[in-house]
This record gives sequence, C-alpha cells and structure tokens, in this order.
Amino acid sequence: MPGAPRRLITGFSNPTVKFLRSLRDKKHRRREGRFLAEGLRLLTDARESGFVPEMLVMADRRDPHPLTDALEQAVESAGGTIVETTPEILSKITGKDNPQAIAGVFRAFDTSLAAIERDAAPIWLVAQALRDPGNLGTMLRTGDAVGAGGLILIDDCTDPFAVEAVRASMGAIFTQRIAQARWDEFLPWLRGGPGQLVAASLRDAVPYRAAPYAAPCFILVGNESRGLPANYESACDLRVTMPMRGRADSLNAAVAGAVLAYEVLASLERGDS
Repeated sequence: MPGAPRRLITGFSNPTVKFLRSLRDKKHRRREGRFLAEGLRLLTDARESGFVPEMLVMADRRDPHPLTDALEQAVESAGGTIVETTPEILSKITGKDNPQAIAGVFRAFDTSLAAIERDAAPIWLVAQALRDPGNLGTMLRTGDAVGAGGLILIDDCTDPFAVEAVRASMGAIFTQRIAQARWDEFLPWLRGGPGQLVAASLRDAVPYRAAPYAAPCFILVGNESRGLPANYESACDLRVTMPMRGRADSLNAAVAGAVLAYEVLASLERGDS
C-alpha cells in the first residue's frame, strides 16, 4: 500500500487516490487485503474497539473535533499514514456526492471458520446467499445489539467489506466476528462441537415464541428472494414460524433475523432451554 507518514494530496491522478478508489471494487479489496470505512463515528467506534486504520484520509477543509484529534494520534502512534485532500477528491474516493470529512483504510480480518470461538457468545447469526450490503450491515448491527458473537456468511454473499456494508453496519463490523464459508464446510464445522441451528420456516415448524432454544444458538436466514434451500432447512435442529397477520408472506431477511435473535435472547435469559 502506498504511504508516507503525513502528506497533502491535491491531484485526482495521484497513485494514492487511485489506490483508495480501487477499494470500492471487491477484486481490488481482496488483492490488497484492505477495506475502506468512512465517517468520524464509525472510525471512532473502530478505535474504541481496538482497530486503528493504516491510513487516515481527511478533508483539508473540515471542522476541528477532539475525536478527529484522537484518531490522528492513534494512527501516528501506530505508524500509519495520514493524508489530507480536498472534499472533491474525497468524494471521488468514497463514491458519495456529500462524503463525510474523514475515512480510513483497514486491514481485512481473518474470515475463516477457524477464527470463530463458538463458546464466546450464546448467539451467532448465519446468512446464506445474502445479496444486499444494507441487509448484511443491518445483521451486523443486530448481532452487536443482542450480544451475538458475529455473522457467518454462507455460500455467495455480498462482500462484508464493501463500503456500503461497512457503512450500514454503523461500526458493528468492528465488534462482530465475520466468517465466510460454503455450506459443505459450515455444516461439518458446526456439527464438530456444540451448537443449535435454527431457521425460520414453514416446514415442520413450531411457533417461534414457544421454541426450545439452546446456546450457542446459530440463527440461519436465507436469500432475500429465494429463502433457504430445502436441504438447508432440513439440516436445522429447530425450525420456527413467525405469524404474518397482514398480506405480506415474509419479512425482510435482516428483519427476520433480528426478530428471531431477540426472541432467542429473551428465551436464553429466562432460562427456557
């Protein structure tokens, strides 16, 4: 990654600008092993969770703020790079017409199943073929809210390090473990230790508020339009159904995951299992 301790960039053709813009593309993120996060609140959440950006990019015309000062100090102490540039160039980097005045480059996390410690939390979220980065970010936020250990992405999901997913996570990408695997990797891993696999379903399902949940509980949601494949549902330890009182026949994937996660949390706290 190009870098120097601190500098000012004013040209759109600068190699660092090209590098930063490339991080909006999944292929380049994977090649570099880096991702981009934007906004003072999000970067502050990262710092408070123990993650300091390797490169801090700031608009040269910005309001002073003590949290910005704290980020600068953290990056300098870690030996990172601080770049100042124009708001126009920052807009090109982030792809937003009205970007926030600060962004950071982080090293991508280890997303192997081996990095997951299943006993570290009573709840884990699992998403299969999730395609919308907003839904992915929302699931990370839900996980943070319910004290889940993290989010396991099964099969071909949207990239958790996409700018849109990172933004939608509202900082939860730095508090939640993320793993990526194929179904035929995940299921043997799950069965290699304790873990109850639960999914919302209409097949041989029990009401979600009367179900016998057990920790660690892995809550599985499917693709936004297709739901879960039948064989994935069959492999679950528990299938639950949520009442639909209106015309809709299903909930948004991330919403369904949130409703179920809070019910699991309440059940485990009551000691129902």
